Amino acid sequence: MQYNVNPRDLNRELARELKERKLVTPPAWAPFAKTGSHRERVPQSQDWWYHRAAAVLRAVDVKGPIGTAKLAVKFGGRKNRGVAPDQFREAGTNVLRKCLQQLEKSKLVKQVDVQGHKGRALTKDGAAFLKGAMSRCSTEEKQHAVHEKPMKERAAPAAAPARAPKKEAQE
Repeated sequence: MQYNVNPRDLNRELARELKERKLVTPPAWAPFAKTGSHRERVPQSQDWWYHRAAAVLRAVDVKGPIGTAKLAVKFGGRKNRGVAPDQFREAGTNVLRKCLQQLEKSKLVKQVDVQGHKGRALTKDGAAFLKGAMSRCSTEEKQHAVHEKPMKERAAPAAAPARAPKKEAQE
């Protein structure tokens, strides 16, 4: 699906909708889990589970059918190994698998087998859910664009106050 909205805004809108409709719920261990071995700490946001589920839903739409192994590569990152060179590490698959299972339970994604390629793909309900979130994001962008002033009408930055000429030291 072609996106005409900012992906960060779309992810934020999807996460908000997933939380409001209670389509996904973080497990009891979520506040204590890192998202991969390349991370040093647990996520700071209280809503990180919803944002990860939204990102997984979007990845299933863009790259689907897709499984946990490819999602782990997509969400992986650079591992800081001290004085040794950094290396790539995949994300933890348990978080991704649980997100996919919850999205499947809420009927937004389904398991498919396309020419021997197994994975999860978007359902019609999932496509409608994404399309609604995209339309809300695009209308929010239009509202923000209406309230901004064009460049010509914006006030010019205030000029710096004139300084008094330096007095030269007398010899």
